[in-house]
Amino acid sequence: MNAVAQYGVSIALACRAFEISETCYRYSPVLSDENEEIADWLERLTANKRT
Repeated sequence: MNAVAQYGVSIALACRAFEISETCYRYSPVLSDENEEIADWLERLTANKRT
């Protein structure tokens, strides 16, 4: 349970208290197959450069 729900504080008030935007609070990363493929390529490239 997060503090907003636990203490009944509004999201706007909590964001002001912690000096973050509501957009930042609500952000949820979206992982796509394309991002996973790019990450795999980057890992392989760095592994190849080590040898």
